[in-house]
Order: sequence, then C-alpha cells, then structure tokens
Amino acid sequence: MHCTSKEDERYAPTPYRLKIPTLFSDKLIPPIIPADNPLTIEGVALGKKLFFDPILSGDETQSCASCHNPQKSFTDQQPFSTGIEGNLGSRNAMPLFNLAWNFDERFAWDGKEFGLERQALEPVSNPIELHSNWQNIGEKLENNAIYKDLFLNAFGSSKIDSTLITKAIAQFERTLISGNAKFDKYVRGETTLTIEEQNGFDVFMDESKGDCFHCHGSNNNPLWTDNKFHNNGLDTHFSDLGLGAVTGDPNDNGKFKTPSIRNLNFTAPYMHDGRFATLEEVINHYSEGLKKSLTIDPLMKQVNEGGVQLSPQEKTNLKAFLRSLSDSEFVQNPDFKK
Repeated sequence: MHCTSKEDERYAPTPYRLKIPTLFSDKLIPPIIPADNPLTIEGVALGKKLFFDPILSGDETQSCASCHNPQKSFTDQQPFSTGIEGNLGSRNAMPLFNLAWNFDERFAWDGKEFGLERQALEPVSNPIELHSNWQNIGEKLENNAIYKDLFLNAFGSSKIDSTLITKAIAQFERTLISGNAKFDKYVRGETTLTIEEQNGFDVFMDESKGDCFHCHGSNNNPLWTDNKFHNNGLDTHFSDLGLGAVTGDPNDNGKFKTPSIRNLNFTAPYMHDGRFATLEEVINHYSEGLKKSLTIDPLMKQVNEGGVQLSPQEKTNLKAFLRSLSDSEFVQNPDFKK
C-alpha cells in the first residue's frame, strides 16, 4: 500500500500565464523562464510576499521593497540605498521591470550576477544591505505556519532554504512587466505624440544629433536597452571599475549596464552612482559633458567635442520624448503592491 505524504498531497501548483504586451510578443523572442523554476500562481504569490517581508533582513526592519518601491518603478529615488545598520551602498538601486527579457542573464550594474535567482541571493547576506543569514531565514520561515504552507503549495517542500526563497522571489520579479507608456500607445496606433515628443524621438534616432539608439534601442525594441555594458564617458579615472572588477579585464574598466530608459519619470537620480538628479543633467552630459578615458565606448563618437552638442530646443524635445516612455499604470499596478 502506498502512503502519500503531506507534500505529495498538496504539491500541485497552477501554471502562471504572463501578461505579455503585444509589442513584446511582436518584436521580441519569448521571455526567459528557467526550466527548473517555471512560473506558478503559488510561486509568484509566495515571491511577492517574501519581496515585501522584512523577515529577510537581519533585524527585520527592511525588505527588498525598501530599496525597490513599486510606486517608484522599484527604485528608492536615492543616489545610494541605506542598509539596516545605516550604511550606504555604493551603487544606485536599479529599477525592476521587464527582467525576463534580459537575454544575456547578467544582472546588476556590473553584471556580476547570472540569472535572477542568483541575483536575489547577495543583497540578503550583504553586510551593508539586509545583513542577514540564509540559514537563520530558512529556520524562521520553517517555524512560520503561514510560510510553511505557502512553500508546500509552491514547491512541495517544508524544508525551506535559500534556493527555494530566491526561486520564489525571481518568479515574482519576472511578472514585473512595463509596456503601456504613452509611446507604446503611439506605436500601437492608439494616440499621437506632441510635436515636441516627435521631434525628440527624431533627435534620439538621429546619428548626427542625439545618437541614443545604439545602446537604448528604438521603437523596434520595447525594452529600450541593449542590456549590455558600456563606458559612457562619465569619468576619466574610475573609483568604481564596474564590469572590469568582475571580468578582471582592464578593457572593461568603467563599463556599466545600460539601464532601460523606460519610466525615467519615477527613477531619478540617474547613472550607476546616482550622480545626475535630473533628466536635464543626463542630457547635458551626452551633449557637452563626455570625459575621455582608455575604455570609453566607440559609440561616444564626439567625445573630443565633449558630446553631441544639442541645441536648447533639441534638449527640450529629447526630454519630452524620454518622458513619453514612462508607464504610470506600471507603478500603480495593484498586482505589484504589497
């Protein structure tokens, strides 16, 4: 006679169907969903609960959402985030959206983490972030009746460890899809752009003007990033080596991940170190603030002139276009809130 365990009886998670925008399905290959961590309704719900729960921090005062606030496009709008002991990090908190289409699977400003599951490991144990201990967290969750049931429903296991915790968080993060900004509606033929927005898009796409599309894509790339690493002329010398510290290759020094230009209305300050408080400062950097270094990207073609030298009107137009890429529905989506 075969006796079934409680795990056997309860483990029947329901597949989760991602709400993929039409533009994404039309222009991009399918999202990356690992075979060993398929999306399920139970797994996503568990991941969401964990994302907002301060139980993951050493003193239970901060959660993932403390630095990745959904109403701020999952940033904290600070140059550097503050950990549980008041320590400041050295990088700006990256926004979280459209992560399932990061096809090279390298995450963080310097690409040090491969895959969303691995990315979720480090902040929890990092002494200047959540400064916790994975074994202690697993034990606390195992002793919590609610979590014990949630893990049984999602993964069929009452043994809770960092692997299952980060799998659940990664499932939730893959549901964070932003694809309904004004410019998306324009591409779908549902609205029109203002003259400033249209002219700003022209500046963005013009190699003799903004020349932004090589790194940030175009209306044919709804991600608005190449998800690659570039030295965009911020510094002559580097206090932070970026990708170079990860690869050990000096040719990678000063290279950082290209962020998406979606949702810029909600994600100031900008750059890996949050040095620019406004979009105007960002535009001015590319227009006349480029600094030459040994690893500056060849795409920064006008570095010797300081930048692309936009006129005041071109800067105004470019800013108007960039703002049209912000998705208010995303930051108000109740599915992404606590």
